[in-house]
Amino acid sequence: MVVQAIPARIRWAVDFMDVQPSDHVLEIGCGPGAGAEAICGKLETGKLFAIDRSESGVDRTKRRCARYVESGRLTVRQIDLATLRVPVKRLNKVFAFNVNLFWVRDCAEEIALLHERVLPGGAVFLFYEVRFPQQVPMMLERASAALSEGGFRVSVVEQKSPAVVGVVGRR
Repeated sequence: MVVQAIPARIRWAVDFMDVQPSDHVLEIGCGPGAGAEAICGKLETGKLFAIDRSESGVDRTKRRCARYVESGRLTVRQIDLATLRVPVKRLNKVFAFNVNLFWVRDCAEEIALLHERVLPGGAVFLFYEVRFPQQVPMMLERASAALSEGGFRVSVVEQKSPAVVGVVGRR
């Protein structure tokens, strides 16, 4: 198997989240598994539950992170956030990178679901790779409003290089 590097933008986002060894984390949109690999590398007794709507994203994450799946540190499922009905009620952190849901449409139900599952003091971290800088204000405004309306305290993070911006909602 070819070892794939974790992109700098993903490493930066995961480092920013300050994942602790005992954290319970939900990753929304695990895609190729780079985020899952970076998060699982920081966990000891904690766990990551990674979801993606795409069968290929789930398969790629499972292959890339097979050692974490085998150890029980990582669970990967093909499911949409809106239909997530598993008993994940102990989340310290939620991670999403380039998941447009939070700024392209109404996501009140998804945010309410997250609010129910994130522990007090926990946080939702939404990161976006900026391809069109003129969209940044709208992205940040909409994602911030969605989290705020769902009961999260919101702060905006901007990282200049690589071009990644983020919104953090704390419970």
